[in-house]
Amino acid sequence: MAIETPTPPAGLREAKKQETRQLISDHATRLFIAQGFERTTIAEIATAARVAKKTVTNYFPRKEELALDHQEEFAASLAHTVTTRQAGESALTALRRAFTHAVSTQDPVAGFSGREFATMVADSPTLSTCLRGLHDQRELRLAEALAEATGTSADDITVRTAAGLLSAVHRVLFQRIQELTLDGQPDDRIAETVAGEADRAFDMLEPALSDYATA
Repeated sequence: MAIETPTPPAGLREAKKQETRQLISDHATRLFIAQGFERTTIAEIATAARVAKKTVTNYFPRKEELALDHQEEFAASLAHTVTTRQAGESALTALRRAFTHAVSTQDPVAGFSGREFATMVADSPTLSTCLRGLHDQRELRLAEALAEATGTSADDITVRTAAGLLSAVHRVLFQRIQELTLDGQPDDRIAETVAGEADRAFDMLEPALSDYATA
């Protein structure tokens, strides 16, 4: 009589999948930093992680996802902040508060990635292009969230302008964090510098957007 192998509980299976995903991501990042993104192959990553090449592509359909593995979180971040803003908060106030928190916690999604990782991205034309695309995606999603918050269309010029201004500040501050990181400054000093610069940047938007999309 054949003996059936028990199927692992769903929670255990999911934990195992996350463990494998993280293992692949960690080895990929190590190789990208050591060799460069363009010069590292999927086969090399699979060998390092001791998994099949197909397993790597199942978890990460695009090579860029192995290096920038917080893409969805990044693209959705500004929209999520607006949709979850507190009662009485404008979109600008909510985004300003969230960015201040991200800087204080040195959140990688805000740009605190470490010098080696930042250098890897800066040295890769593919990853640099991908990152610009993610900034664009984040702006589009923010426009959709602002349209819903104000009961207008995402094509409305006011919505598009507001999304463009708010996204531009975040893009500039992200790039600023990256510049200081590449310059070799420690995260604590970067956070202190950017916190002050962010106040000046967000202050410039206050006259136009202080009451816009208030919950």
